[in-house]
Amino acid sequence: MSCKITGTGSYIPSVVTKNDHFQQHEFLNSDGSLFPGDNEATIQKFKAITGIEERRYINDKLNTSDIAVIAAEDAIKNAGIDKETLDYIIVAHNYGDVKAGCIQSDTVPSLATRVKSKLRIKNPKCVGYDVLFGCPGWIEGMIQANAFIKAGIAKKCLVIGAEALSRVVDKHDRDSMIFSDGAGATILEASSEEGGILSHQTATFSFQEAEYIYFGKSNHSEAPEDVRYIKMNGRKIYEFALVNVPKAMKECLEQSGKNIEEVKKIFIHQANKKMDDEIIKRFYRQYKMAPPENVMPMTIQELGNSSVATVPTLFDLVNKGKIADQHLEKGDIVIFASVGAGMNINAITYQV
Repeated sequence: MSCKITGTGSYIPSVVTKNDHFQQHEFLNSDGSLFPGDNEATIQKFKAITGIEERRYINDKLNTSDIAVIAAEDAIKNAGIDKETLDYIIVAHNYGDVKAGCIQSDTVPSLATRVKSKLRIKNPKCVGYDVLFGCPGWIEGMIQANAFIKAGIAKKCLVIGAEALSRVVDKHDRDSMIFSDGAGATILEASSEEGGILSHQTATFSFQEAEYIYFGKSNHSEAPEDVRYIKMNGRKIYEFALVNVPKAMKECLEQSGKNIEEVKKIFIHQANKKMDDEIIKRFYRQYKMAPPENVMPMTIQELGNSSVATVPTLFDLVNKGKIADQHLEKGDIVIFASVGAGMNINAITYQV
């Protein structure tokens, strides 16, 4: 028995926010002092490093659970299954539902419960729960769904990654330009076919690395003291990822029994183009190879970093032929990989 992805779906928000949007922002250092240089130079440097030209935000009427439902409906339709036959709904996110104009996260009931309710699923044996695992949350949800299926306690699982980071960014922090909103979903099913999830690796580095991404106060000294925003130590994360992600990917691939020459695509968390490019180079360097052309699809230039949503959204777009010069064929070997708050790293080797 294998565990195969039988359906994919995603929601890409309609509000397009280009880099020019940040021209009038007042960017400050963490101590409240004015960031040196003009915004144009800051934006151009940001683009050169991250590759981001624009990002997507949800409109004021939507919350994270809403876009999770849209992606889920897309995946259910693509799989052609009866939603009442789902055994688990696993929703990966980090900040819950944060309504437009509100400063409080809402996680009760869980987002998975809200998704199940909005999907109008009646079956009480369909269990919903949330995963808080940083940006690698969707991959970790897939690993858990795989375990349920392999243990014989589930046959069909819906795994969603959804986030609305635009609701938790500090507009005075340059890092706010990185983050975006979105949702991606997959149906994972027990199958008699070969392939599916072949291996996986997960690690949590928290001895010194736990606070690389955290919730902190605004860079503006006059902002309310009790309001917190997503914050990160970009340099530390960059250095950490370059050392640890390639190792995890190599361990995962070797565990699968597949060869590096068989890998057709690598779906990596869309965090930072420069960082992702270097991770792939270092991964292949372990095999004394250069990365093959087109091995790493990218969406960060248009969609930004939507945390847990980046990998399932990217996979959905490639799976449905919506990214130029990127496609999948039955039997292809691919790797999913991510790094994020925790600091958590994970990877999956998967055969289409």
